[in-house]
Amino acid sequence: MASEEASLRALESLMTEFFHDCTTNERKREIEELLNNFAQQIGAWRFCLYFLSSTRNDYVMMYSLTVFENLINKMWLGVPSQDKMEIRSCLPKLLLAHHKTLPYFIRNKLCKVIVDIGRQDWPMFYHDFFTNILQLIQSPVTTPLGLIMLKTTSEELACPREDLSVARKEELRKLLLDQVQTVLGLLTGILETVWDKHSVTAATPPPSPTSGESGDLLSNLLQSPSSAKLLNQPIPILDVESEYICSLALECLAHLFSWIPLSASITPSLLTTIFHFARFGCDIRARKMASVNGSSQNCVLGQERGRLGVLAMSCINELMSKNCVPMEFEEYLLRMFQQTFYLLQKITKDNNAHTVKSRLEELDESYIEKFTDFLRLFVSVHLRRIESYSQFPVVEFLTLLFKYTFHQPTHEGYFSCLDIWTLFLDYLTSKIKSRLGDKEAVLNRYEDALVLLLTEVLNRIQFRYNQAQLEELDDETLDDDQTEWQRYLRQSLEVVAKVMELLPTHAFSTLFPVLQDNLEVYLGLQQFIVTSGSGHRLNITAENDCRRLHCSLRDLSSLLQAVGRLAEYFIGDVFAARFNDAHTVVERLVKVTLYGSQIKLYNIETAVPSVLKPDLIDVHAQSLAALQAYSHWLAQYCSEAHRQNTQQFVTLISTAMDAITPLISTKVQDKLLLSACHLLVSLATTVRPVFLISIPAVQKVFNRITDASAQRLVDKAQVLVCRALSNILLLPWPNLPENEQQWPVRSINHASLISALSRDYRNLKPNAVAPQRKMPLDDTKVIIHQTLSVLDDIVENISGESTKSRQICYQSLQESVQVSLALFPAFIHQSDVTDEMLSFFLTLFRGLRVQMGVPFTEQIIQTFLNMFTREQLAESILHEGSTGCRVVEKFLKILQVVVQEPGQVFKPFLPSIISLCMEQVYPIIAERPSPDVKAELFELLFRTLHHNWRYFFKSTVLASVQRGIAEEQMENEPQFSAIMQAFGQSFLQPDIHLFKQNLFYLETLNTKQKLYHKKIFRTTMLFQFVNVLLQVLVHKSHDLLQEEIGIAIYNMASVDFDGFFAAFLPEFLTSCDGVDANQKNVLGRNFKMDRDLPSFTQNVHRLVNDLRYYRLCNDSLPPGTVKL
Repeated sequence: MASEEASLRALESLMTEFFHDCTTNERKREIEELLNNFAQQIGAWRFCLYFLSSTRNDYVMMYSLTVFENLINKMWLGVPSQDKMEIRSCLPKLLLAHHKTLPYFIRNKLCKVIVDIGRQDWPMFYHDFFTNILQLIQSPVTTPLGLIMLKTTSEELACPREDLSVARKEELRKLLLDQVQTVLGLLTGILETVWDKHSVTAATPPPSPTSGESGDLLSNLLQSPSSAKLLNQPIPILDVESEYICSLALECLAHLFSWIPLSASITPSLLTTIFHFARFGCDIRARKMASVNGSSQNCVLGQERGRLGVLAMSCINELMSKNCVPMEFEEYLLRMFQQTFYLLQKITKDNNAHTVKSRLEELDESYIEKFTDFLRLFVSVHLRRIESYSQFPVVEFLTLLFKYTFHQPTHEGYFSCLDIWTLFLDYLTSKIKSRLGDKEAVLNRYEDALVLLLTEVLNRIQFRYNQAQLEELDDETLDDDQTEWQRYLRQSLEVVAKVMELLPTHAFSTLFPVLQDNLEVYLGLQQFIVTSGSGHRLNITAENDCRRLHCSLRDLSSLLQAVGRLAEYFIGDVFAARFNDAHTVVERLVKVTLYGSQIKLYNIETAVPSVLKPDLIDVHAQSLAALQAYSHWLAQYCSEAHRQNTQQFVTLISTAMDAITPLISTKVQDKLLLSACHLLVSLATTVRPVFLISIPAVQKVFNRITDASAQRLVDKAQVLVCRALSNILLLPWPNLPENEQQWPVRSINHASLISALSRDYRNLKPNAVAPQRKMPLDDTKVIIHQTLSVLDDIVENISGESTKSRQICYQSLQESVQVSLALFPAFIHQSDVTDEMLSFFLTLFRGLRVQMGVPFTEQIIQTFLNMFTREQLAESILHEGSTGCRVVEKFLKILQVVVQEPGQVFKPFLPSIISLCMEQVYPIIAERPSPDVKAELFELLFRTLHHNWRYFFKSTVLASVQRGIAEEQMENEPQFSAIMQAFGQSFLQPDIHLFKQNLFYLETLNTKQKLYHKKIFRTTMLFQFVNVLLQVLVHKSHDLLQEEIGIAIYNMASVDFDGFFAAFLPEFLTSCDGVDANQKNVLGRNFKMDRDLPSFTQNVHRLVNDLRYYRLCNDSLPPGTVKL
């Protein structure tokens, strides 16, 4: 190797060249290779030590430290002990000498390298590692450096990565825990000293409006006047150095709190000190002082101080997030809450000069985030613990939370606070459900707070009260299928609904009058409609009037959604008690929908069409949707009305139908058309009044849909209307005996409905005499698509209904089904058509297989099996992309239905289904990395085994009586073995979803059918599977499933623990490469013979971790190392 000086110059020029803009990628690769080779040389570290002490080039220093890092983490075992001693003594000296002048990222990297040595060698070979850190912290000159070392130690040693053995990880954690008390004491001391030192010199401020705070709402929380006084001291102004030290100390605490258990080491004085610093975040006065004093440095100081508050809140939240609180720590918790609510009171204090909102706007955004996190943790984790303390006034806390919520400066902040209220309302609801006795007491305690919350949330969604904020919300861009405005409304309405559940009468009496006001405006529009040459026009033109109308319509739309969201609280047990309120609502809704349809507001010309027209359409659509939400209430009313035969109910339904019918037209906008269709479906399906079919408006819809010359609605609407009409004829009427259901007449009507809907489709049937096509392929495809989408939907919606309904449905469909089967072979090469046909057949198999009868079902299955030859499958999967794969997946789904059918009917198909899977589909997809088709194929194999176990294992009564003597007979063994092999193969592939699904299938077969206990599995497959699963853990390829894999290994091993410990484990270790005989013995010894699940899986994970660690160590030894 060249001289150190020359090497350094060469390295500096290489580094400069590497990072130069003009260097080509080719040259960069050469330099990289050169540097890697240099680093691999034994003794390269000596040069690096020289480089570190002699260069000012950041790149060279970073490279040298990387060489050390690599040496310590990957090659330390092979470094001679003399060299280790030298490195352990030189690097800390280097750090001490240069820490003030090094760039911060080099200094931090050097600290990390020294901590890495500690991680390997402390305390045995590096006994003063930790004492050195403590000394650094205690010496004022090196305090910051000591704190950086401490934080790095906490990060690297408390939760080390996996390049350590489990025993060493446990040892390190124990060593650190022994130091916790000392460390926390030191950190408390640092923070207290800085605070006290600066508090003394802080000038006493003039009396301010805030100085009387201790006599406030929460002063009774702070048991002693002294603590209230402490928290009222003015906040000291810190110099830059103190600020820096405090931020490092708080960062250390936050990391320590993330892993140390809650215990007496966390003293009251430490907690109080952290709270002192949390005040930095909510102290506007300090910021003001900074900006008044003028210099830019002071402004930076203001921001830094805010950061101290954020760090202190991080410490508090780390403690808060621990759910398991020892008894002796509960008092500390109470004290923490008291102090935090003191801060909350400070933040939300409303004095004249400052509104709460502008104060919140002035605070650091991350401080507000941390504070909101604290409140969420308090409500979700600790409220149930704290509520019982008499000295904790929960209601006052809610008052503060209320102020904090409704003065949030950002939408995100407001959403986060609404989440906290939702948690609180859930807590109250579950508390009431679990202790029904004192429901009244709970509600009385919180009633005022809840009513306030409800009113304010309702105001917040109305333009009338909150226009400026609501107009900022985006209602165009979709994120997670909803716009920002929809999310805002939905979250607000969830809170409204939860309050409704707790206080139904209050909630209703708050909401309904507001809805009424806006309805008056909407219903009053009729007087402003004038007839113009081209149609009707809304005669409101003044800009101010248009804006007010826009706001009122937006509010009406939101309030209609709110009323719809509350529908569930009027049904069930409370139907009678709340009947009048619900009836009032439904009556209003019916009136409003009819009004909109009659005066055709959706087609009216307005002064601002781009704004008012969408508003009018939206209100109309929302009124239909709100009415639909009450369909379950109408159904309950229907069954009551059936007993009393009330005219009131008939009028409601007839009027609703009069509102719907005019909207079922191609001239109506999709949004409105679909709302009308959905309401029609709900009336037909959920409410099912007997008289529905005789209403003239319904007859009108029937005629429109079956009229061949009428223009077809958009696909989605056509499907919904056909579903509604079919359901009117097929679904049994509630509360009527079978003989009054009028099945014969309804059956004839249904047949003619389906016949009209499938007219063009049935004409496609290939003619035996002249099979030539009469129309272009594209037209044919349109007819197939339109008809099958309607028929598929009708069948799917009837599949869970009574036998009679399904019978009538199949009778009407029979001819169309036969046409589909006849057309299928002609379209086998058109994957888009095949896809739709198979979807239809899949729905038929799921819903109507009994009605189709055995012979026809067999004919369908046989046709498919004949059509899907190996060539056809290969063409679909390999050449037709996603549609082709979908076709095969649908086909496999149909077979899943077939193999699950109980009884003997379809058993003859099992051999050909299994052979199709294993000999035709599996070979095509086995080696493809793409997950297409695999999930469906394995589900089919699983269902085949699960529902046809006796096809493989003939269990006789005699065998089960003499269980110990006779093993079960095995049949079709080659097929069973092939299926199991396919499962085994799937565990070697990278697709994690398939892995998880297949592991679940094996575990289910074991739970239900004792798969792992079967002789064939036990003797020929069991340990192969265990081996594969262990290898997967060692390779870390499916790390997300560690727990599931561990449990599966246990379930397999538990079938034969003796065999596992005596034969499998030694064999597995023998076959492991990359570890020597001694290490294998240690691994074997460390695997205790525990037979319970937790201990066993812990041993498995220990084995895997240590095996990886040994391999890493062995890879890092210099070549030719002799190991004793």
